[in-house]
Amino acid sequence: MSSEEFVSGFNRAGHISLEGEVFASVPGVWRKSVKRLLDVAVSAICLIVLAPLFLVVGLAIVLDSKGPVFFCQTRWGRAGKKIDVYKFRSMVADECDLSGVRQTVIDDPRVTAVGRFLRRTNIDELPQLFNVLKGEMSLVGPRCHVVGMKAAGIPYEQLVPRYHDRHLMRPGITGLAQMRGLRGPTESASRAKARIASDLHYVENFSLLLDLKIIVGTIRNEIFGGTGF
Repeated sequence: MSSEEFVSGFNRAGHISLEGEVFASVPGVWRKSVKRLLDVAVSAICLIVLAPLFLVVGLAIVLDSKGPVFFCQTRWGRAGKKIDVYKFRSMVADECDLSGVRQTVIDDPRVTAVGRFLRRTNIDELPQLFNVLKGEMSLVGPRCHVVGMKAAGIPYEQLVPRYHDRHLMRPGITGLAQMRGLRGPTESASRAKARIASDLHYVENFSLLLDLKIIVGTIRNEIFGGTGF
């Protein structure tokens, strides 16, 4: 789907439009500007501070299995644009699924020894700070899905008619759905719908205070036990 088809799809479906006058649910210019400023500042500082960790993780990945340090995957970005999202490689190089259609499951044999630790602690997501700095992602927002992602074997677009409304904002490293524990494989339709409902709630009720609550909630969740695998 092209970005033009994405925009026209909003209009045909009668949902929020990206052209002309926007609905009140879309955040105001000043809030988006402040959000972007915070994204740039925080991601830049984090990349500098975490540079030693990046080097250690990169070395561990190379020593653990053959292949590149980073894994790049095409996903949905803001306004239906496709972006290349970075992660630390956590799987055997030959088994990495660029399409993302084959979801990772518990005790997935494709995941390396180092990869299991990276996924459990969510350290594998840290390279997305580069996406934030580039303006393709935000620290907080609906998590970006791979193009053609399915839930319970059904394409998200069919399962949730308003699915693409979640792409009105930049995708985030973390989001309201993740803070609520709605992450991991989407094997049930009800869980998938709950995840998208959280994303749409965020888009329609965005505020800097909500962003702060999500960040604090995400950090609290990770301190008391990461849920990645």
